[in-house]
Amino acid sequence: MVKHIVTFKLKGTAEERLSAATRFKEALEALPAQIDVLKSIEVGINENPAEQWDIVLTAIVDKMEDVAVYASHPAHVAAASIISGCKEMRACVDYVV
Repeated sequence: MVKHIVTFKLKGTAEERLSAATRFKEALEALPAQIDVLKSIEVGINENPAEQWDIVLTAIVDKMEDVAVYASHPAHVAAASIISGCKEMRACVDYVV
């Protein structure tokens, strides 16, 4: 099993960032029903104003190759486009459990 953990820092006002993060979260949470290799996904919006990162996701797939399948799937690409205009930074860690 592979955990794919990604965090995003968004640009804009607090309200703009929250709006984009909320729409992104909803789109991501719909992906397990659309992408066979995606076993589960958990998405959290940061509620701590002292921190700089806005949203984090943990996706679970069976093997490392499935991360690429998930990332290139049209439903994931569409979800990612929600924040493409306001994404400032992205950090990712993939590891085998």
